[in-house]
Amino acid sequence: MDISSPNGARRREEGLERGLTRRQLTMIGIGGAIGTGLFMGSGLAIGYAGPGVLLSYLLAAVISLAVMFSLAEMAVLNPTAGSFGTHAELYISPLAGWIARWTYWAEMVILIGSEAVAVGHYLSFWVPALPVWLSILLSGGGILFVNMRAVGSFGTVEYWLSAIKVAAILAFILLGLGMVLGVGTPAIGLSNYMVDGGPLPFGLKGVWMGAMIAIFSFFGIEMIAVAAGEADDPGTAVPRAMRTLLVRLCLFYLLSIAIILAIVPWSSSGAAVVDQSPFVKVFAGFGIVGAASVMNFVVLCAALSAMNSSLYMASRMLFSLARAGDAPASFGVLNGAAVPARAALASGLGILIAAAVALLSPRAFEYMLGIALFGGLFTWMLILVTHFRFRRRVGTEGLAYRAPFFPIPQCIGLAGLLAIVAAMLFSGGIWRISVAIGVPWLLLVALIFLLRKAR
Repeated sequence: MDISSPNGARRREEGLERGLTRRQLTMIGIGGAIGTGLFMGSGLAIGYAGPGVLLSYLLAAVISLAVMFSLAEMAVLNPTAGSFGTHAELYISPLAGWIARWTYWAEMVILIGSEAVAVGHYLSFWVPALPVWLSILLSGGGILFVNMRAVGSFGTVEYWLSAIKVAAILAFILLGLGMVLGVGTPAIGLSNYMVDGGPLPFGLKGVWMGAMIAIFSFFGIEMIAVAAGEADDPGTAVPRAMRTLLVRLCLFYLLSIAIILAIVPWSSSGAAVVDQSPFVKVFAGFGIVGAASVMNFVVLCAALSAMNSSLYMASRMLFSLARAGDAPASFGVLNGAAVPARAALASGLGILIAAAVALLSPRAFEYMLGIALFGGLFTWMLILVTHFRFRRRVGTEGLAYRAPFFPIPQCIGLAGLLAIVAAMLFSGGIWRISVAIGVPWLLLVALIFLLRKAR
């Protein structure tokens, strides 16, 4: 098994402090995956699929499982900040690595902006007169400060932000189950699943459209693989974090959305335009004094957490590009805290983009979600393709972790992702925007690489 090139890639990205524990690594994954995708994006998904959105999230979870298996196997053998971008460079081609890292960096920049837009909406719950663009700039400044500090400090902040939203989701689930089952109150039951068109008001087409949103909700699980480059024991931490993450996400997503659908008719909790979290709407209907404000604080923490982890990911990907000679060398320089501060500042561009988009359109969150969706889909497809090439070159001998049932989950995941892209081609709205921007982006990045190579 030839691992000389992977060793060279690890040496190329030396200098980052290995200060992230397994608990912090798991919470970083949760922090990236539980953000606007659940708290605001779920409203869009419910609007597309009605109660059938539960099937949508189940389909998304199956695809996510395949990606997690592949990532864990490659990250344990080669834990670097460039992660799947470095893997694509090593096992497919330098062009694939170039496209993967630049596309993921751009996706994370847009995600930072989409989370910042969500922060603006959450703050307007308390201060309606506060402009969204101003909220974006204020929250962005705080997140940049956190990412300039040592990675252990970042991990601590991310751990507690994620812990707040996990605790709140568990409380939401318990309180909601009590209302559904009639613990201390008249039972609500599941009658709301049958109103406004029944469980599948838009048929299987609606379920599939909901799955396209649900996939976005799971974007972020790959953050564990990138953070493996700064984990204190990646060989043990990455597989454990991956195994527990998806189980937690499925429980959080499926149970919480099932409760929302039971308590509030889907036509009320779903939305064609995102302006408020369906979680806040449900809490406001509980009749508990201050419950909606508490939940709004929680979803605010969730968005800040996702901003924080997205900026971390973007800065590490830009750092990896710089160390590979594919970005200005200054982005590969570490500050006194062993953090790529210049790469973090450059990645904060998403904050300014979000502020500008929020000024131009009240549907800023939807547009930024659609643009980021294409980058996420491309990244996941490339991860699965890279894993096939990885297995062909490396084999299984000596692997500390092996993806179970290979290649069945990978084939299912790749087919599902390709089907989603095909559906986007025949859909309007944010989906058409996503493809219209994403495809030219890939062509532009590839052209730049070929021109650089020719020179």
